[in-house]
Parts: sequence; C-alpha cells; structure tokens
Amino acid sequence: MINVKGGNKMSGKQTEVGLVSIVDSYLYQRLHGFRGKWVVINTTKNPLQGLLHSVSPDHVVIEVSDTPFYVRIQEIVWITEA
Repeated sequence: MINVKGGNKMSGKQTEVGLVSIVDSYLYQRLHGFRGKWVVINTTKNPLQGLLHSVSPDHVVIEVSDTPFYVRIQEIVWITEA
C-alpha cells in the first residue's frame, strides 16, 4: 500500500490517500515464461498478437507491428503462444 499525505491549507487537516494493488503472483510468474516469445494476449477489449517484451507486476509490454502496447495485467483474459 502506498500512502500519500498532504495538508489542507484551509483547515490545517491532513488528507491520507491509499492505493491498494493486488498482484496475481501465479499469473505474474507464468507471464515471465512467455517473455521474448510471440504470443496472443486476449484482453477484455480485443486480442493482441506480437512479441512479449517485458513483464511487470501491473502490466506487460507487447510489440505489435513495431509498436509497443502496454497492457494492464487485470485486463488479460488469457495468453498463449502464437
């Protein structure tokens, strides 16, 4: 969790904002196995086919026709080798 504290100049009170991100460790590890391979990623909007460049806890980078696409892991429905 990341907390950001800031003051309210008018009231003198501090506001606390929290960010909670859930990481699916199983999917994250499985995605690492696809790095450097041609894959098809089906998202909640549309499928993407290309080279999986990198995997982060919250997103992946897939190159489609020399253009990088950043896909949030929460948007991935399924992934397979192309």
